[in-house]
Amino acid sequence: MYATRCVIPVIKSPKDYQVYRISPHDTNRLAIIFDSVNANTSLTCCLEIFDVGGQTPPNRHQWAIEMFFVLKGEGVAICDGKNVSIQAGDSLLVPPTGTHLIKNTGSTRLYTLTIMVPNEDFSELIRSGTRLELDAEDMAVLGRLDALMPC
Repeated sequence: MYATRCVIPVIKSPKDYQVYRISPHDTNRLAIIFDSVNANTSLTCCLEIFDVGGQTPPNRHQWAIEMFFVLKGEGVAICDGKNVSIQAGDSLLVPPTGTHLIKNTGSTRLYTLTIMVPNEDFSELIRSGTRLELDAEDMAVLGRLDALMPC
């Protein structure tokens, strides 16, 4: 039996993503797609962009599970001292309390779809950083060069 009411989905395009660099010394940027602010649920979903040689600082989460899906590029994922190479099409699931980092080891930018559930203040941390924009290379990876064109 189907519900009688219709839930309207939230739809966003890359021009709607809010992009931040958490710390001035960071070598990755995060483009928030959905989070507790705009999705009314405890998750963070973002496009994570690593410059050549860039990486996240080592970090861990008390309760959250974090998933990375590699869209483009190659790198290494390190979790609790274990290293694994990652490349486009690979997925990585980091359990709570796992100390981890992702590093771009390739010759181009590394792009991941990064999802954390529950949010555990991740989006608030991202939003505390410096606001940036997606550039033409980022839009090309998303297949949305049209989003850079004026209407």
